[in-house]
Amino acid sequence: QVQLVESGGGSVQAGGSLRLSCAASGSIFSIKSMGWYRQAPGKQREMVAEFTSGGNTNYADSVKGRFTISRDNAKNTMYLQMNSLKPEDTAVYYCNLGQPGSFRWYYYWGQGTQVTVSS
Repeated sequence: QVQLVESGGGSVQAGGSLRLSCAASGSIFSIKSMGWYRQAPGKQREMVAEFTSGGNTNYADSVKGRFTISRDNAKNTMYLQMNSLKPEDTAVYYCNLGQPGSFRWYYYWGQGTQVTVSS
């Protein structure tokens, strides 16, 4: 089992910055994917930024140049630095981790952290 705990959300004015953290614990493998997703009210959950299992980094077009994903493997912690925040970035942000099992991949989610950007 894997547990994910997000922190760092809050309220900020447009143009401000926040840094989210996701601490992972439990049975974590070296081969895995990790990423940040968000869900705004009335909208589907969407990928914001991710590390693929192959080592690539992907960003949603809407956050490119403003958000940076990083991780500290020794601490099993992932971060999302969010700069130049916009009101449309307001959402609940979730941490996700995927890793292989015997027959399929398993995906885990954190509880989410609220980010609110006011204009």
